[in-house]
Amino acid sequence: MGFFFGLVSRFTTFTIVVVFLLSSFSFTSTDAYDALDPTGNITIKWDVISWTPDGYVAVVTMFNFQQYRHIQAPGWTLGWTWAKKEVIWAMMGAQTTEQGDCSKYKGNIPHCCKKDPTVVDLLPGTPYNQQIANCCKGGVINSWVQDPSNAASSFQVSVGAAGTTNKTVRVPKNFTLRAPGPGYTCGPAKIVKPTKFVTQDGRRVTQAMMTWNVTCTYSQFLAQKTPTCCVSLSSFYNDTIVPCPTCTCGCQNNKTQPGSCVNPESPYLASVVAGANKNSYAPLVQCTSHMCPIRIHWHVKLNYKEYWRVKVTITNFNYRMNYSQWNLVVQHPNLDNLTQIFSFKYKPLTPYAAINDTAMLWGVKFYNDFLNQAGPLGNVQSELLFRKDASTFTFEKGWAFPRRIYFNGDNCVMPPPDAYPYLPNSSPRPDIPLLTLMSTLLLSLAFSYAYA
Repeated sequence: MGFFFGLVSRFTTFTIVVVFLLSSFSFTSTDAYDALDPTGNITIKWDVISWTPDGYVAVVTMFNFQQYRHIQAPGWTLGWTWAKKEVIWAMMGAQTTEQGDCSKYKGNIPHCCKKDPTVVDLLPGTPYNQQIANCCKGGVINSWVQDPSNAASSFQVSVGAAGTTNKTVRVPKNFTLRAPGPGYTCGPAKIVKPTKFVTQDGRRVTQAMMTWNVTCTYSQFLAQKTPTCCVSLSSFYNDTIVPCPTCTCGCQNNKTQPGSCVNPESPYLASVVAGANKNSYAPLVQCTSHMCPIRIHWHVKLNYKEYWRVKVTITNFNYRMNYSQWNLVVQHPNLDNLTQIFSFKYKPLTPYAAINDTAMLWGVKFYNDFLNQAGPLGNVQSELLFRKDASTFTFEKGWAFPRRIYFNGDNCVMPPPDAYPYLPNSSPRPDIPLLTLMSTLLLSLAFSYAYA
């Protein structure tokens, strides 16, 4: 009997451990899930378009199916591991960062002999005989909503020492995508139906010899250890300006990290910024209480009879970064009644089907789509005009402020709800004890009787 109870006890302990491990795995697997863009991903498609004597020629295309997250300069870096002993004979539209050891080849030398090549895009201005369609943009890929015509990047690769039929070719493994830093996790390559291509006149359809896809998803937790942006709030009905939470993206610590931020009032500001490592993309931020590279300020500006107006300002505190093709995603219950927006472009996003409470905002091309680095010109702003819905509109309890804000696809830190500016007449009233109220009433009655 004791043995039986001991066995049950061990089995129970084992079950608890297994359940704990499974729950932990489930938690980490949702890190890359974005509630506002649940199906967003980057899909890498390999199309084998022809066979060669010792391998194949393939066109590799990266499609950015993320609605608002783009790949900015210095661009993407793609890596993988060959399944056999493949080499890259030649490339168009991209190049590997290292050639590797090609000493066993005596005649033609391959472009790359590494087991795990790393590929980068070519820069704009590359000679035409080295280009293919959708290449040579310095690795920059725009988001699907903001600029669908530039939401893909392609290159051509000639692979040798590989199979020459569908049965002998082995798909690469261990795909990695840096865009430009960590943040993307790629799944295994999956063989799919061959891609079909339609000629320009639309009269002939060809297809790839073989096609496989790789799906990569983004996680802000992997991309950086600290947040990259924060939100501050203000309103016309309250003098309080709610700043970004202190130390949102880091703290000023000149003792252990000298030079971690730059004082804008310093007489040596120009020399400090000029002396910064230009090849480093780690932020060099202006000294603030929040230490974030980007701050979004939401100001409830005016109240009309049937409308209300908001001013949105984006400020760049980073001395090392100019943000081109920036975008903002805002979640607010009144966005279904957005009437007019000034100097920004706008597109509604509906991640929850019929609920229209999310909007994507970005700059007008050649006007304010370029957010300069920290300094006098390091901000862009616009105003939003909303129509009031009598059934939902209110200024109470922070309703006029956004629920969530993203900048360039990263979730920004909001102030705590209890710090939001409140209506002057919504301040808490002191509780008056019943005995005090009755005493005051009796005294007033007594005075009234005495002077009657």
